[in-house]
Amino acid sequence: MGRFVMALDQGTTSSRALLFDERGTLVALDQLEFPQSFPRPGWVEHDPEAIWQSQLRAARGALERAGVAAADLAALGITNQRETTVVWDRTTGEPIHPAIVWQSRQTSAICDRLRAEGLEEEVRARTGLRIDAYFSGTKVRFILDAVEGAQARAERGELCFGTIDTWLLFRLTQGRVFATEPSNASRTLLFDVHRGDWDDFLLDALGVPRAMLPEVRDSSGIFGEADAGWLGASVPIAGIAGDQQAALFGQGCVREGLAKNTYGTGCFLLMNTGSEAPRSQAGLVTTVAWRRGGRLEYALEGSIFVAGSAVQWLRDGLGVVTHAQETEALARSVPDTDGVYLVPAFVGLGAPYWDEAARGTIVGLTRGTTRAHLVRATLESIAFQTRDVMDAMRVDSGIVPEQLRVDGGACENDFLMQFQADVLGIPVERPAMLEATALGAAALAGLGVGLWRDRSELDARLGAPTVFAPRMSADDRERRYRTWQRAVERSRAWAVDDETTGASA
Repeated sequence: MGRFVMALDQGTTSSRALLFDERGTLVALDQLEFPQSFPRPGWVEHDPEAIWQSQLRAARGALERAGVAAADLAALGITNQRETTVVWDRTTGEPIHPAIVWQSRQTSAICDRLRAEGLEEEVRARTGLRIDAYFSGTKVRFILDAVEGAQARAERGELCFGTIDTWLLFRLTQGRVFATEPSNASRTLLFDVHRGDWDDFLLDALGVPRAMLPEVRDSSGIFGEADAGWLGASVPIAGIAGDQQAALFGQGCVREGLAKNTYGTGCFLLMNTGSEAPRSQAGLVTTVAWRRGGRLEYALEGSIFVAGSAVQWLRDGLGVVTHAQETEALARSVPDTDGVYLVPAFVGLGAPYWDEAARGTIVGLTRGTTRAHLVRATLESIAFQTRDVMDAMRVDSGIVPEQLRVDGGACENDFLMQFQADVLGIPVERPAMLEATALGAAALAGLGVGLWRDRSELDARLGAPTVFAPRMSADDRERRYRTWQRAVERSRAWAVDDETTGASA
């Protein structure tokens, strides 16, 4: 068996390949961006072929950088932007339409129809999700409507639907394997998370033929082999998970009550709920974490739309900072925000509010407000939004997490991590290995071929995390959080259809 595992990390703006050795050490990384397409306002599309080519080139590049041959790989793992949807010809492998990206709102009208038919509660009960253009099922419906003759071809089994994991698996195996796994399937609006299978009621509601759906397999285990022509040798593909679930696994959150938050453009907070799939009453969604050995495990998930992108706004929109790295020193240069609160609802509010009409708001400004106060308020807003989601998780699950594990670019900001611990009142743990998403995919693949015996074997090799313990008093914590909630209320339902805003909810 080879000594290395490669993770293919296919994201929204770039494709990356990361090479890990048997100790879980990152050996090499290659990354390639690919074009974004915005054909209409609110629409986001990708070229599936560009995704595939960039991912293949990144994989070859990582091997070249490390001086490692494909024959030295024990396995490949795949992690991916989740809800992005591809439909292609089963025989030729040619896409019939651009991929519709998870961010795209072009299927909002289909969602409105489903809600008008009274399906919201039934969909939530079966899938754990809300009816929203975010998820894949309505994207499939859109493509079948947009391409002449596609519905009939799909019913004859001539077309394949897949999220990006399935698309890459199909291409890597030269069309020999058409499959997915439950963490991705559970993001489609077509999958019953309780039975762990595609749901005929939901398929009928959206008019999606079962014949175009991939087989659902365990998240860890051999799916097939990457064709020798791609990398120079056949390599088992042995682990797949959507990016946020892969990060949960990479962070070692493999038992009930363990939670992680990924700080990127937005934030994605997931908590492992074990074999239970709690139905959220507090504005979260229920998702499959992974399936191993035939056993489904679940997670509660809260999506925060704006986190790191608020810092980008400070830099690119306001010119308050030149580099994101400046924000930590600026935040520390003042003892507090001097009463300033920023609610970064630039595209509405996600979990737990789900308010599309909310808009960004700054409250508490005085003549004494400086750019340092504004920067600090921006960083604090990321932590406060995380508290919003964590509180919802406590309500839904009855579990009070003992700590929060963190990853993503913004978690390198020590000020933010300390304030996050203070606002939550629990320790925040930043791992020695920050590439948690890719590590999760690599771990699932390595376990799938027996390179490692269990997930804990990796933990002992990865080094101790940096721990940020809460320092703020409980009274101060709750006072600040109550003021944050007041600020949030002032941001909500702002984009109403009137002459003041010129915007529509």
